[in-house]
Amino acid sequence: MTRNTPPRSSGRPSRPGAKTGAKTGGKPGQVAHPRWSNRPARPSATDRDGFTAQTAPLAPGESERSEDRPTAVPKSAMKGGPKSASKAKGEAGKATPAKGSAAAKGAGAGKPARGAAGDGQDRPAAPKARQPRKQAVRPPKALRTAETVVKAPPGEPLVGERYEVEVGAVAHGGGHCVARHEGRVLFVRHTLPGERVIVEITEGTTKSRFLRGDAVEVLEAAKERIEAPCPFAGPGKCGGCDWQHVTPGGQRKLKGQVLTEQLAKLAGLTAAEAGWDGSVEPVGGKLPPGAVPAWRTRVQYVVDPASGSVGLRKHRSHDIQPVDRCLIAAEGVSELGVEARSWPGVESVDVIAATGSSDRQVVLVPEVGAQLPIVELDRPVSISRIDDHDNFHRVHGRTFVREVAAGRTWRVSNGGFWQIHPEAPDTLVSAVLEGLDPQWGESALDLYCGVGLFAGALAERVGDDGAVLGIESGKQAVLDARHNLAALENVRIECDKVETLLPRTGITSTDLIVLDPPRAGAGRETIAHLSGLEARRIAYVACDPAALARDLAYFREGGYRPVSLRAFDLFPMTHHFECVAILEPAQGARTA
Repeated sequence: MTRNTPPRSSGRPSRPGAKTGAKTGGKPGQVAHPRWSNRPARPSATDRDGFTAQTAPLAPGESERSEDRPTAVPKSAMKGGPKSASKAKGEAGKATPAKGSAAAKGAGAGKPARGAAGDGQDRPAAPKARQPRKQAVRPPKALRTAETVVKAPPGEPLVGERYEVEVGAVAHGGGHCVARHEGRVLFVRHTLPGERVIVEITEGTTKSRFLRGDAVEVLEAAKERIEAPCPFAGPGKCGGCDWQHVTPGGQRKLKGQVLTEQLAKLAGLTAAEAGWDGSVEPVGGKLPPGAVPAWRTRVQYVVDPASGSVGLRKHRSHDIQPVDRCLIAAEGVSELGVEARSWPGVESVDVIAATGSSDRQVVLVPEVGAQLPIVELDRPVSISRIDDHDNFHRVHGRTFVREVAAGRTWRVSNGGFWQIHPEAPDTLVSAVLEGLDPQWGESALDLYCGVGLFAGALAERVGDDGAVLGIESGKQAVLDARHNLAALENVRIECDKVETLLPRTGITSTDLIVLDPPRAGAGRETIAHLSGLEARRIAYVACDPAALARDLAYFREGGYRPVSLRAFDLFPMTHHFECVAILEPAQGARTA
C-alpha cells in the first residue's frame, strides 16, 4: 500500500519565518502539511476579450444597477495575464465572509447549522454570504421585465378545496403521506398510512402535476395516531414538527419505511443487502406516555414585526406561528425565557444551549437600520448579532460555546453547527468507531470534518504512529477544529472544499475514511476519487436517506458495498433521522 510520506505535522499553524524544507523526522504513512498553500489561485475562465462571467459587460437592452456588479476590466488593461485578471475580479467583486451557522450537519459539525426550528436537520451545502438587505420595493411576481420574468402557476387555484381520500405510503421529506384523488397525486400532512381523511388543499391548481394539502378531518384513524401534545401542532400551524400526532414507535416505523424505499429506489438495495436490520434506533431514555422529548439544543425563533413577539415558521411559509413554549426545545433553551419578552427591531433570535457546560448563546439578526435592544434574560448568556452582510459581531460574553462529547471539550464559535440532540455526538462517534475498528498506526481521512469530532476520536485510536487529515470548507470551523485538536500532533486540519482539496493532497492510499457530507451528499466525482484510495473501511454519516442511497450507488460503481447500516432517531417529532453506513471493498465484504 503506497502513501505519501512527508514529515509529520504538529496540527498547529506554522511559525512565522519557519523553514518549509526543514526535516522533522516524519514516518511513512503520516499525513503532512500539504504544499499547495502557496500556489496562486486558479484563474477564472475568460472569454477572448478577457472578461469573466462576473466582469462581462451587460448585453444590449439588459438593465442592472452598476453598483451591484463588479467593474469590467478588459484584458488589455491588465498586467500579468490571467492571474491579474483573477486578482482584479477578486478585489472588485469580493463578497464579505459568510457566517458559519444556520445550516449542515454532522456530529463533527461546522457545517451550516439547521435553520429555524421548523427544520429538524437541514444540511445545506457551503454557506453563502447574505446579500445586503435593501429597502427597494421589488416588482410584483406577475410583472414581466428585462430583469424579472416570473410566471404565475397555470390553471385555476384549488387552495381551500376539500376531498375525501384514502392515505397511502409515507413519502420522503416533509412529513407527507401520498394519496390520490381522481388520478392526481396529493402530498398530505398530519395523516398516517391507511387512514381515510378529509384533505384541504394548501398548494396547487387545476394544471399542477401534484397537490399539497393538510388532513383537516380524520374519518378512519390508524392505530399509531395520538392526540398531538403540542397546542401549536396541526394544519396551518407551526411547521417544526411533522409527527406530533404519531406514537414514538410509529414515528420510527415511518422513518424506517422511508429509508427502505430510498435504498430500493436509488441504490437498488434491500435492507439485508445494505447490512441493516430494518430498525430506527431510539436515542435517549424512555419517557412516560404522552411526554415529549426536549432534545433540541438550538432553536431559531422568528419575530413578528408588528408585536415584537417570537414564533416559529409555518410549514412552507414565511408566516409566523406565535408560541409561548416549544415542547421539543431543550431545558437550556427554555430556561432563558426568550418567548416571554418582546424583541422590537429584531428579525430572528437564535438560541443555543451547550451540552455538558453551562454556556448559553443568543444570536440576534436586527431589522435593517434598527437599533439593537437591551437584552435581559433569565439566565447568564452571551449575546452576538449578525449584520446586513452576515458578519458575526460580539455584543457581550463569549463568541463560542463549549460542547462536551467523546471525552473532550469542543469549542464551537459564531453560532456554528453542532449536532442539536444532546446525545447525538457520542452516539455517532460510537457507531463510526465500532464500524471502522481503527488500529494503531493507521492513516485516516475525516472529510467535511467540521470542528473535528471524528478526527479527534480517530486520532486517539490510531495513536502517535498513525495520522489523520481533516478537510472542512468553513473557515471558522477549521479554526475551531485546530484549537480543539491542538494537543494531538498526529492530526492536520485543512480548509477547502473536499472535491477541490483532496485531489491536490497527493494522497494515493489510506486505511480509513469518514465522510459526513452536507444534505446533498458527496456526489459521484468525490466518491469516485475516494473509491480509488484503497481504504479498508469507509464510514458514511448521512442526515438524508435519499442522498445516502444515491452515494451508495456511486460507491458500488467504485467497488465498495455497505456491510453495516444503522439508523438513529435523533430528531423525534420530525421526519429527520441520521444514518451511519460502513463500507468495504466488494471483494472483501461479507455477505448479508
